[in-house]
Amino acid sequence: MELTKKTHACVRLEKDGQILVIDPGVFSEEDAAVGADAILVTHEHMDHFNVDRLRAGMEANPGAEIWTLASVAEQLSGAFPGRVHTVGEGDTFTAAGFDVEVHGQLHAVIHPDIPRITNVGYLIDGGTVFHPGDALTVPEGRTVDTLLLPVHAPWNKVAEIIDYVREVAPQRAIDIHDSLLQDHARPLYDSMIDKLGGTDHGRLAPGHGTTLG
Repeated sequence: MELTKKTHACVRLEKDGQILVIDPGVFSEEDAAVGADAILVTHEHMDHFNVDRLRAGMEANPGAEIWTLASVAEQLSGAFPGRVHTVGEGDTFTAAGFDVEVHGQLHAVIHPDIPRITNVGYLIDGGTVFHPGDALTVPEGRTVDTLLLPVHAPWNKVAEIIDYVREVAPQRAIDIHDSLLQDHARPLYDSMIDKLGGTDHGRLAPGHGTTLG
């Protein structure tokens, strides 16, 4: 499986000629979903879910389908009848040849005064990769090879991120959700996560990739 990091929280997975894209949001490239056979969306926030990015992918490939939670599906089903599937925690399905398990229910707390929305994470191919969306969800009872790590967000701090890596205990962690992290802060984050996370940790520039599995 090949993973390509797109801007912010979006990643592109390719296996056996099939392409799966997760979370093409407003910070992602305009063509982030173009070429996808399947698209997964973790939640409704604009940096993970952008209608224009999704429309570009769906129109480029009339056979492409979307899997997402109800709050997103209800905004898309009318435009793409029969091609949008609603999922929730505990569901399993196959999308473009990738086996997917759904984990989690709620977005992380941004502030107690802000109501929490729904959020799901996607475990791909039995744990080859896990994308948690905007939550520090631990896929209970599952081993994770590559954790896509939401390294910087209004709802987290670095201590929580380090403890999350320790709890999931993946073979490696790759940064996502990083568009708001300025370049001069990255070495500090890298140093702390590398030293304290207890696993191989790295980041990819947008457009760069790595082989998983």
